[in-house]
Amino acid sequence: MTRRADAPISVPAGAPGRPAAGITWVPVPDAPEGRCTVATPIGRFVLAGRAGVLTGVALAAHGRGPDLDPDGGPGGGSEAGPDEAARQLAAYFDGTRTSFDLEVAADGTAFQLAVWQALGTIPYGATATYGELAARVGRPGAQRAVGSANRANPLSLVVPCHRVIAAGGALSGYGWGPERKAWLLAHERGETPPVLT
Repeated sequence: MTRRADAPISVPAGAPGRPAAGITWVPVPDAPEGRCTVATPIGRFVLAGRAGVLTGVALAAHGRGPDLDPDGGPGGGSEAGPDEAARQLAAYFDGTRTSFDLEVAADGTAFQLAVWQALGTIPYGATATYGELAARVGRPGAQRAVGSANRANPLSLVVPCHRVIAAGGALSGYGWGPERKAWLLAHERGETPPVLT
């Protein structure tokens, strides 16, 4: 059963065990959708938002993530797009931002929402295993279910599913491909990212 987040869930900036980001989870607004795009070193992103709340992040022309056609559909090219999220995403890629300060919303099961919120507790430049994340959401041993929730994450990058790795350290299970996952982790560690082909 899919449900909306029924109450705001705030993650205070800098709290112990919490992300440095000011990500605040709110219910999905009942408002028209706006979109905008951001060019990045790993591809062009399409962002979707409603009433100032970020509701979708997709890599254009990749076929993974929310159905966000950058060139058409409701809100395509709209001035109502999530411009603040776009500015913060650009700053993340140019190395001047290590956290996001945004309101976000997504539809999902209670388990998916718990996993997506737990992803935000993995600090910039760090990683966690699927097993560690399963334990954080109170479901030890549910690594596969955590992996499925990660694949369904509609707010990739801002809600950092790229920071989850296999127990042996493998960069498996990333919808945008292991090469982009490696690029993002190297970027966050201050290392030279690999060349994307």
